[in-house]
Amino acid sequence: MSARAARETEAQRDGGGAGYDVIVVGAGFSGLYLLHRLRELGLRTLVLEEAEGVGGTWYWNRYPGARCDVPSLYYSYSFSPELEQEWEWSERYPGQPELLRYLEHVADRFALWPDIRLGTRVSAAHFDETAGRWRVRTADGAELAATYCVMATGCLSRGKLPELPGLDDFAGPAFHTARWPHEGVDFTGQHVGVIGTGSSGVQAIPRIAEQAARVTVFQRTPNFAVPAHNRPLDPAEQAAVKSRYAQVRADARLSGFGPLDLPPEGGSGVRMPTESALEVDAEERERRYRRAWDEGTLVSFLTTFTDMLTDQRANDTAADYVRARLRGLVDDPATAEALTPRGHPFGTKRPCLESGYYAAFNQPHVRLVDLRATPLTRITPDGVATSDGEHPVDSLVFATGFDAMTGALRSIDIRGRDGLALRDKWADGPRTYLGVATAGFPNLFLMTGPGSPSVLTNMVVSIEQHVEWITDFLARLTADGTPLAEAEPDAEAAWSAHVDEVAAATLYPRARSWYTGSNIPGKPHGFMPYAGGVTPYREKCDEVAARGYAGFRVE
Repeated sequence: MSARAARETEAQRDGGGAGYDVIVVGAGFSGLYLLHRLRELGLRTLVLEEAEGVGGTWYWNRYPGARCDVPSLYYSYSFSPELEQEWEWSERYPGQPELLRYLEHVADRFALWPDIRLGTRVSAAHFDETAGRWRVRTADGAELAATYCVMATGCLSRGKLPELPGLDDFAGPAFHTARWPHEGVDFTGQHVGVIGTGSSGVQAIPRIAEQAARVTVFQRTPNFAVPAHNRPLDPAEQAAVKSRYAQVRADARLSGFGPLDLPPEGGSGVRMPTESALEVDAEERERRYRRAWDEGTLVSFLTTFTDMLTDQRANDTAADYVRARLRGLVDDPATAEALTPRGHPFGTKRPCLESGYYAAFNQPHVRLVDLRATPLTRITPDGVATSDGEHPVDSLVFATGFDAMTGALRSIDIRGRDGLALRDKWADGPRTYLGVATAGFPNLFLMTGPGSPSVLTNMVVSIEQHVEWITDFLARLTADGTPLAEAEPDAEAAWSAHVDEVAAATLYPRARSWYTGSNIPGKPHGFMPYAGGVTPYREKCDEVAARGYAGFRVE
């Protein structure tokens, strides 16, 4: 169904602006499953989506090489056994076009389109205390009302540009990886400048280099990247996994990170380390790290030993191994050294999976500019200026990441009791109860928000847990006839303190990363996700529900 047809269908069904039980903001993985579950509960639901299609991250991020870093057979819904069996994945790590087709198929299969209003950006959501309802305004001036509002806006949906003078001065075309033109970009014959070497840069640079005449990469901070070893999925292998999907999914929900490698025949794919990296000899460490390198998954190294993220000396053994291996992938010693990450423990910034990234720098038309040695000073009409002079380019690509976790929420004027703005409440950093709610904002729920495992995990595993927990709560509220629920300040304070305490016991806070908001000038510094793992978090949420949703004031 086209975006226009979907909006017209919804407008007819809406009957001129009547209220809803639930308004969901965002139609990615979270929003689609929320809509499906809420409709099963009989709750009148509307999903508002800024884009002209569903997909969230996988609608917007269409840059060359865009690909998921979690295996496709895990990075997919588990709520429908029929969906699991009927969808055939083509690759170990799915690319953006395949993921978008999958999500569009989900919208088709479960007939979700009539309750999704596309091309609709939410500008404000205010809680009306008198009516006990949320009033949601859109950029086109419409106002809608609902008892509950669920923010499914995504953890990595608000792109950011670098804080540089002259951003508007560049005379040529410029692109951000998070808002790539849907018609694509032809770089044939061009000199392309790429700023940023995080995940999107690592994926895009090899593909841009295949087309452009010259590529100059401007790097401030190198990150760890390990080979993805992506490959087509053998039909027999896929069928074998599907035959035991129930156990595979159950294991994923009880793993530390959620993302796992494809399980061997008869196995689950769950690795449970039992030893410290410092308890085995150097030869055994080398053997295990070589296996992790050859596996090519996001967490192979982090699940090799028990203390990869808690002991600096243990982490150093893995970091040194990865540094040595990546230096061997780059021919020029100076370039290899510039690409070698230092200054943060391995895994404390989200590691990258690379396919041809380091090999790209062995090509004569690809050059690296190390901004630690020659800082970037401004964008000029003709290109990029650093301390050693100007670098003219025809086109610019900003692979400069996101205002993570809170950026999308802060971009909406969200106001709770007494007109309190969420951005004001979070001025010193986000505070939530379980990452799903925040005190002072009744009936507002957050999908994979700050204080939940979210970005440290397979997002689909965490999304499904959040959707099921939140919708179970709404079902309970509806059945009891007590439609107002709000996180209690004491419960929020205790959970936030626990989140901080768990993070402090790890190496994560030692890195300046988007996990901590350090990539955004003026943003409060603090580790935002819950680092305790999927299983302890799930157990805590289940405990809260079993105790009658303890920590929530219901009226």
